[in-house]
Amino acid sequence: MSKWLFFNQGRTIGTTSAEGGLILSDEELDGSARITLKRGKGHVSVSLIIYGWIDHTRFFTTDSDAQREYRAMKPAIAAMLNIIKMDDARDIKIWEAISDFVRRFP
Repeated sequence: MSKWLFFNQGRTIGTTSAEGGLILSDEELDGSARITLKRGKGHVSVSLIIYGWIDHTRFFTTDSDAQREYRAMKPAIAAMLNIIKMDDARDIKIWEAISDFVRRFP
């Protein structure tokens, strides 16, 4: 079973992202996906990158909402990666999984 690990051994936490937000949490799964929780001016964001597939960012007004969604997204990301990594996965199946994820986590 795969597990989330701190990205870059946690060295990014407390630093400023390229967009100017303070990185509160930053994790990576299997070298395939990264999820980052950032506090900006007037918002908190959760950014997801699935390397080679998508870059998806969500914005929230409260830390608690963003943290709740950050935690909720992680198992859904792992499930989506399972589909992407299937040997016989066709692009249409992968894009359906990505679309389902984005609908669930707009």
